[in-house]
Amino acid sequence: MVTPIQSVVVVGGGTAGWITAARIAARHNTRAGGVRVTLIESPTIPTIGVGEGTWPTMRNTLLKIGIGETQFIRECDAAFKQGAKFARWVTGDTGDFYYHPLMLPQGFTKIGLAPYWHRDAHERSFSSAVCFQEAVCEHGLAPKLITTPEYAGVANYAYHLNAGKFAELLRRHCVDQLGVRHVLDDVTAVNAAPNGDIASVTTAANGVIGGELFVDCTGFSALLIGKHFGVPFIDRNDVLFADNALAVQVPYEDANAPVACHTISTAQAGGWIWDIGLQSRRGVGYVYSSRHADHDAAMKTLRDYVGSRIDGLNVRRISIRSGHRRLFWQNNCVAVGLSAGFLEPLEASALVLVELSAEMISEQLPPCREVMDVLAKRFNHAFTYRWDRIIDFLKLHYLLSRREEAFWRDNRDPVGVPDSLKEQLDLWRYCVPGNQDFTSNHEVFPAASYQYVLYGMGFRTDTRFIAQTMTHADHAREQFQQNDRAIRQALATLPPHRELLQKVQRYGFQTV
Repeated sequence: MVTPIQSVVVVGGGTAGWITAARIAARHNTRAGGVRVTLIESPTIPTIGVGEGTWPTMRNTLLKIGIGETQFIRECDAAFKQGAKFARWVTGDTGDFYYHPLMLPQGFTKIGLAPYWHRDAHERSFSSAVCFQEAVCEHGLAPKLITTPEYAGVANYAYHLNAGKFAELLRRHCVDQLGVRHVLDDVTAVNAAPNGDIASVTTAANGVIGGELFVDCTGFSALLIGKHFGVPFIDRNDVLFADNALAVQVPYEDANAPVACHTISTAQAGGWIWDIGLQSRRGVGYVYSSRHADHDAAMKTLRDYVGSRIDGLNVRRISIRSGHRRLFWQNNCVAVGLSAGFLEPLEASALVLVELSAEMISEQLPPCREVMDVLAKRFNHAFTYRWDRIIDFLKLHYLLSRREEAFWRDNRDPVGVPDSLKEQLDLWRYCVPGNQDFTSNHEVFPAASYQYVLYGMGFRTDTRFIAQTMTHADHAREQFQQNDRAIRQALATLPPHRELLQKVQRYGFQTV
């Protein structure tokens, strides 16, 4: 007999659990009698709660599940994010910085400007020459106006958010609007079916809860995918050395203090510090390698960055074990979030992997058990590829640094560099990164992202070998000029970031 998928059980809450439940419930009409979605959340296990950076994909996620942008910004202490500023990553000097903006270079789909930028004598950074968003960020401006409709923008953008408040908003929305059943209880046993699937889980107060598909969102404990199925964890600390983080929430000294409209990542001797601006506070953390900086040294580095105000604040220590599961979907169980893996938050990959996982599960939810293994194989292939490419991209930031501290020298050791990244760098010494280098449907970072990091960190492509293909100099010049016009227009019309956030609180955006 064919076994239809009628009930999905999400074990674990937090952002990962509630986003997954929301995407499935919204697409499969849970509230109107479609696929049943149950989320079991432990009342005794706290969430990590430091994933505060998102990608522009979050706008589509919120739209798909039916949460308005005004409500989201008001309830989640959210602010706009237009990219990342990497300070002191190349030489460590005070004026050393580059941007990875969230917009494609000017005219990217029609002409690649990188070869022309290389050829022409200049003192201008690559991102400034090809994208107006660096100037917007440097001037502390918002990516849109209060008259811009919800989820639309003048510049592309993502968000910074309070992870705890976001999970609470998702919970209320899932239960009240999408029909998700919320069970606040501890799972005490995982019960196997004769074919090796999970038949049900036993809870302390609500008894046995069964389903046809189980989603493991139990965080680092990986209760289903790890402890029950024994799917091994592939450690990647051999590539990414950071294994600890110190995190602190820093209130603004003034309610009208400027709010950074980008993530600030500042390199340090043994790692790097993130600085994320929300409406009411900053989230600050030092990601470091314990082989290169002990706990006391790390605390001193964080204190030097934050200042004496840190003495009255709660500093959390978080262990980082970079890596991921060998398989993400085993039998009728799929891991999402920290149960699937974890990487340092250098490019805010945690939440986007949750979004991509939830999207693929909801969009390709198997109609019956008989085809689940086919979809599981597809899911495993897609996410193994994505994790590997993210690891390559993160390593790239370290590999190109010219800093001389031991942490940075060790990161340049070829032993710790994936072969896939070595091959790409060999190619890019003579060819500009382009879409032809990224042909999978499962790419996370496009060619433009690699261009921003490569050329922001001083990498040079020898354009002598591709000079014969550079036959559109006039068109390239027009695009550079168009970018300059876009900079002037943006600086003249976009409001300060804090000002827009205050207007959202007071008036809200026009709904779509």
